[in-house]
Amino acid sequence: MAPLRLRIDGRTFRDSNNREVTLRGINVAGDAKFPTSPNLPSQKPEHFYEGDDVSFVGRPFSVDEAHLHFSRLKSWGYTLIRYIFTWEAIEHAGPGRYDDDWVQHTIQVLRLAKDYGFYVFMDPHQDVWSRFTGGSGAPMWTVYACGLNPRAFPATEAAWVHNTYPKPAEYPKMIWATNYSRLACQVIFTMFFAGKAFAPKAIIDGKNIQDYLQDHFVSACRHLARRIQEAGDLEDGVVIGWESMNEPNRGLVGLQDISVIPSEQKLQKGPSPTAWQAILLGSGRSCEMNTWEFGGLGPYRSGTTLVDPKGEMAWLPADYDDSKYGWKRDPNWKLGECIWAQHGLWTQSNDELLKKDYFAKDPESGRKIDYEYFTNKWFMSYYRKHKEAITSVYPSAIMFCQAPVLEIPPSIKGTEDDDPNLVFSPHYYDGVTLMMKKWNRYWNVDVFGLLRGRYISPAFAIKIGETAIRNCFRDQLSAIRKEGIDYMGNHPCVFTEIGIPYDMDDKYAYKTGDYSSQSSAMDANHFALEGSGANGYALWTYTAMNNHEWGDLWNGEDLSIFSVDDKLLPLSPNSEPQRRQSAIGTTTSSDDRSSPAFSKSRSNNDSPVSPRNLKETLSTTSMLSLERSNTPAEIGSNPGYRAAEAFVRPSPIATLGSVISYGFDLRNCTFTLLLECTDAATEEVSTEVFLPVYHFPKDNIAVEVSSGKWTIGVDDVNGGMIQILRWQHEKGTQSLTVKGVKTRQGTSRGREEEAPGYLQQCWQSGCTIM
Repeated sequence: MAPLRLRIDGRTFRDSNNREVTLRGINVAGDAKFPTSPNLPSQKPEHFYEGDDVSFVGRPFSVDEAHLHFSRLKSWGYTLIRYIFTWEAIEHAGPGRYDDDWVQHTIQVLRLAKDYGFYVFMDPHQDVWSRFTGGSGAPMWTVYACGLNPRAFPATEAAWVHNTYPKPAEYPKMIWATNYSRLACQVIFTMFFAGKAFAPKAIIDGKNIQDYLQDHFVSACRHLARRIQEAGDLEDGVVIGWESMNEPNRGLVGLQDISVIPSEQKLQKGPSPTAWQAILLGSGRSCEMNTWEFGGLGPYRSGTTLVDPKGEMAWLPADYDDSKYGWKRDPNWKLGECIWAQHGLWTQSNDELLKKDYFAKDPESGRKIDYEYFTNKWFMSYYRKHKEAITSVYPSAIMFCQAPVLEIPPSIKGTEDDDPNLVFSPHYYDGVTLMMKKWNRYWNVDVFGLLRGRYISPAFAIKIGETAIRNCFRDQLSAIRKEGIDYMGNHPCVFTEIGIPYDMDDKYAYKTGDYSSQSSAMDANHFALEGSGANGYALWTYTAMNNHEWGDLWNGEDLSIFSVDDKLLPLSPNSEPQRRQSAIGTTTSSDDRSSPAFSKSRSNNDSPVSPRNLKETLSTTSMLSLERSNTPAEIGSNPGYRAAEAFVRPSPIATLGSVISYGFDLRNCTFTLLLECTDAATEEVSTEVFLPVYHFPKDNIAVEVSSGKWTIGVDDVNGGMIQILRWQHEKGTQSLTVKGVKTRQGTSRGREEEAPGYLQQCWQSGCTIM
């Protein structure tokens, strides 16, 4: 049997040459959250509730387009792809009805990812459960299975859904995440993880709703895994592992008093009901509640409002035809009534709350529930089921275990769950920047330290000055990684989401082309990643259709490192600005919207593209023009480089020995690497470092090494043109320093001329040997 392409050795990833592998990754793609047919980004209301009759074929992009996307990502130095897919994409038509057209499309795209040499792990993605509860993930029928009526969510505020919001452009930024503390998500996540404990009457097809939902979800993932395995050329060669579930949530489990906002609920925005008020709203009652806004130090109360559903209920009516999906609901689970009233939590006759602590204790043990207890009991029960489903097909699969975000990881160290093939996969976002959509270089907050009670007062968690902020980010990521080791054992840590919003400061960069704030924020996040000791990361995100008007086309988010309305980074910082980018390539269309050339550059050349003929294909107009952007000129006529100088940065690829530390000083364009080696590197097995040509042009590089010799060359590596430093060093402690060209962050030059793009220019570069 051939050696695995990537394996885990304790807390380290290693390749077939026993070199340590540092995973530099990207989420692909943000627009995989919504279907292609009909094309339904979250701002579109048409056909929204026709959720059974959709298709995700073409997500994350078409097979023809995949070449340009993959070659672009490869040229930017990425080696890892977190492959975004949703349960809805597989099983949207109904329980057990799989979309094998989408599965085959996925296999085709994965084959291309293999051609480009990527490591891929599969992410069954969800945000606040489903598109129909304001996010992404599960099929529409799961909402009906839980006894809920998604068409009633707007009136009852059971979920804030962008597709049904009256004025999509005014949908409040980041309010989608508050759906975790609204009725629909609270009900569904409680049922998914702990339905047997808290909703024992919820029986469907002879199973409790917990098992019904979990069994269908893991079976859908198993179906995809089996089809990938049966393809014969993808297992281990490209698909190295599977993640458990994106950002799981406990729902109501562990709430000590549903009549108050729990102290651990840090996110509040807009009308903010208690769980009890959400239950009342879901049953058609009106409620007056506090409204909240988000400030620099977190949420603050901004007033009160009356929400009146006028008798409309979030629950399916009693006369609903429950036969559509072929299931049989137990007669003791009554439609037209709140499930919690049916379990004695409250009386619907007089709206009296009888058991405010209904979710406070484990019905089996009587123990008080906190988030840690939830994680160890109910999340881990689900995780084991998910792992068993995947490893029944992929025995050698690397399992990326993602516990609830920023909560204490599961206590599995030294137990049977302490699997040597496990990866701790936390998420981290700079919450102040994400919520405020502003990079504040003057102060920020140690959120993780606050959550872990490390300050006697929140005032002490404030960090003043950009250096302190950067160090604070690094220290938070280091603490998260260490916490994973303490609780889960000696495993690699990969931050599978981290990123920044691009639409900062009321889209100032889109109006001016000045991305200096985004560059500073992106650089601070990468400084933290590089200094944290993590084994890798997957940046959120790459969205093939991102534009300046609607961002990632999902809930007003705008975190994609690529946009059709921006330019790609040129090879040299002194190059003239590059032409505008289309969804998959470089368009020869004019930037002048009144110009006849703006959208008329077309070609009928449809010859196939591959990594081997990509260079020739790039010179043809067939890949140089696609659909034009419809972004208004006010925010679309000044494209910039989207802070690419901050994320296209040097990084170890494979190192002989162990990495002690590495980092890139963007301001001074200096990369450093420190290794501890038990064996000397050779010409056949050397230490490899990605050096982006933008920062390190071949005629302007200074290299210092502690021993040995090195070469630098621009290689056609699996269809992606990248510059690699190969270092043959001695045993022991070894150091490398590479200095390149200092540049001004975040800005682009004028637009009077058009220059070849990054990929095209790379082919013109040669090799330097020392």
